[in-house]
Amino acid sequence: MLPIRDINPTTIRPLLTGIIVAVNVAVFFFVQPQPGPEFDEFAYRNAAIACELTTGEPLSPLEIRTGACTDAPGSEVVFPEKSLPASVLFSMFFHAGLAHILFNMWSFWIFGNNVEEALGHLGFAIMYLLSGTAATLGFVAFNPGLTVPLVGASGAIAGVMGAYMVLFPRHQVMTLVFIRIVAIPAIFFLAIWFVSQFLFTDGDVAWEAHVAGFVFGVVVTLPLRRRLLANTSSGEAKPARSY
Repeated sequence: MLPIRDINPTTIRPLLTGIIVAVNVAVFFFVQPQPGPEFDEFAYRNAAIACELTTGEPLSPLEIRTGACTDAPGSEVVFPEKSLPASVLFSMFFHAGLAHILFNMWSFWIFGNNVEEALGHLGFAIMYLLSGTAATLGFVAFNPGLTVPLVGASGAIAGVMGAYMVLFPRHQVMTLVFIRIVAIPAIFFLAIWFVSQFLFTDGDVAWEAHVAGFVFGVVVTLPLRRRLLANTSSGEAKPARSY
């Protein structure tokens, strides 16, 4: 399923949503190297790595070479200047390829504007960053010894999607299903998306980060739902016809 757009207009200009998209695109094209050996080195130097966050130290040459997290304090490290807290933030803005960033930013644009209207610009920015942090920590909890970099905005975006499901469960998401575009209530679309993450457990997709980010968005938004909806102009959407 590919989301095309949602039927959920806002009365604000989604300033932060646009800025976050612009920053991700700028980082992809003008800051990080494109996928290849240079990007691999860049990611090891700057992105979050589960083993590093678990042990509190950057990787050693042996850990990079063998892929085994040895947890040997005081050993030589490859990038001694690396800031581990900053790496959690930086990882949210790196992407492994053009398709990766296009799909992430498209999904974010669809769901982000309404959540930004509900939370306000500052609240939305804080939630986005906290969702990304929660996603990274969730990934580390399931993979404490992993020595490969974690990159992508999808964990933070998953948090936004979780908040959207809580706030606007009945609004329609126009979705490409095979060769037809159909209207699916947000609660069903996002529930299917969430369950589908568990199908990627044997691949290179950081599904744990997606799940953790989504759950964080739901948990944070749920107790504030009534108050947040008072900030929006969105009523309950009428069902739309498929076409």
